Amino acid sequence: MDATPAMLAAAVAVLAVVASLPVLLRLLSARAGGKKAKRKAPLPPGPFAPPLVGHTLSLVRALRANTADDWLRRCVSAYGPVSRLSLFGSPTAFLSGPSANKFIFGSAAVTAKTPESLARMIGRRTIREVVGDEHRRVRAMMVQFLRADAVKRYVAIMDDEVRRHLDAEWSGRGTVAVMTSTKALTFEVMCTVIFGLGRDTVRRELWTEFQQLVKGIWAVPVNLPFTTYSRCLAASERGRRAVAGVIHERRAKLERGDSSPGDDVVTLMLAEGMPDEEIIDNVMFLIIAAHDTTAALLTFLIRQLDIDKDAFDKVVQEQEEIARSKAPGEALSWDDLGRMRYTWAAAMETLRMFPPVYSMTRKTLDDVEYGGCLIPKGWQVMHVTTMTQSDPAIFPEPGRFDPARFENPSAVPPFAFVPFGGGARLCPGNEFARVETLVAVHYIVTRFRWKLAAGCDRSFSRFPLPYPSQGLLMDIEPIQK
Repeated sequence: MDATPAMLAAAVAVLAVVASLPVLLRLLSARAGGKKAKRKAPLPPGPFAPPLVGHTLSLVRALRANTADDWLRRCVSAYGPVSRLSLFGSPTAFLSGPSANKFIFGSAAVTAKTPESLARMIGRRTIREVVGDEHRRVRAMMVQFLRADAVKRYVAIMDDEVRRHLDAEWSGRGTVAVMTSTKALTFEVMCTVIFGLGRDTVRRELWTEFQQLVKGIWAVPVNLPFTTYSRCLAASERGRRAVAGVIHERRAKLERGDSSPGDDVVTLMLAEGMPDEEIIDNVMFLIIAAHDTTAALLTFLIRQLDIDKDAFDKVVQEQEEIARSKAPGEALSWDDLGRMRYTWAAAMETLRMFPPVYSMTRKTLDDVEYGGCLIPKGWQVMHVTTMTQSDPAIFPEPGRFDPARFENPSAVPPFAFVPFGGGARLCPGNEFARVETLVAVHYIVTRFRWKLAAGCDRSFSRFPLPYPSQGLLMDIEPIQK
C-alpha cells in the first residue's frame, strides 16, 4: 500500500528530468557557445607573403606606377576591410573605410609608427612618435606658431615670399617645372616664418640635404655603401649638424636677452627646456611635413586647373575680384583669404584626389580586436587615404574633379576625408597650409597663364610622395597689364 505513492513519486521525478533535458541541453550549449565567444578572434586574412620581402616590393612597384589603389582594392575585395600584409619587415593590418580611419586616429590602443627608414633619418622623438602628456607638450609648442591667430600675422610675410619667388623663378622664363618651384617656395616660407632663418648658407645647406633625404622615406633601411639609403642617411647627418648649429646660435641669443620664445619655434623649444636632440628631431620632421606636402597640393592644383577650364575660370574670377580691390603692391590680408572660398574648395578637391600623404602606419600597444579580427601587440596598422576619398559610395564619380563637393564641407561624412589626419592626431599645420596655398594661388593666377609643355604628360608616381612626370613642366606667359 505504501509502495504505490513512492513509485508514483519516482515516476513523476523521472518524467520531470526527461522533460527538462531539452532545456538543460540548450543551457549547456549556450554556456559552451559563450565560452567560445570569449576565445580570441582570428588573425586578419590576407594573401601569401613571400619570405623576407613580404608584400613590400609589390606595393612599392604599384606606388611607382601609380597603380597602388588598384593593388589595395583587390586586397579589400578578396579579404574584406581588415586584411593582413607583410610590409617593410613587419606584419601589418590593412584597414579600410571611415570607421577604420576613426579607429586609427582616435583609438588609444594604437600609437604612431614612423617607417624605420624615415625614423633613422629624422629621429624618434618627434611630435608624430611621442604619446600622452609628451605629445600634448610638443604639440602645444608647435601650435603657438601654427594656430589661426598666429597664422594671421604671417599673411604679409607669406605674401612677400611668394612674390619674391615668382619674380626670381617664373618671371622672364618660358617653362617652369612646377613641382621643383613649389618645393622651393614652401621651403622658403617655412624657413622664414617657422624657423626665422635668414637667406644664408644654413638655409641653402638644409635645402640641399632635404632634397636627398626625402628620397629615403620608403627605402629599405639597410645601410650599404653606394645605395640610395646610405646617401639619404649621410644627408640626414649633415642636415642634423646644420640644425644643431642653429640651436647653438639661438641659445646664445636667448641667454644674452636678444631674443624671446615667441620669435621662432626653435627658440621656444629651448626656452621650454627641450633637449637639443629632441629639438633636432622635431625640426627635421617639420621640414619634411611643412614643405613637401603643401608643394604637392599646389602642384596638383595647378595641374587640375590646366585640365578643367571651368574650375580655372571660377578661380581666376574670384582672385581677380580680390586683386582689383587692392592698391598696387598692397599685400593680401586675412579678410582677403576669407573671400577665396571657391579656390579653397578646389584645393580640397585636389587633396581628395591626390593626397600628399598617401598612407599612414601606426602600431598596436596591446592585442586589440577590430572588425572581428585580432591585431596582435606590436603589429603595424595601415590605412590609405584614397580608400575612402575615392570611394564612389562616398564621393560619386570619384575620378571627376568637382570643387563643389567642398563648398559645404559639413556635408562630407566624418572620417571619409582625412588628408590632415583626424581626432587628436589632426595635423596642427593645416591652417598654415591653407593660408600658404591661397596666397600662392592668388599671385600665380593673377600674374601668369600656363599650359602643359610639349613632351610632358600628366602621369605621376606616388613614391615616395606624389610626384608628376618631369616635375610637371608648364609653358608660362605673364599676363600683360
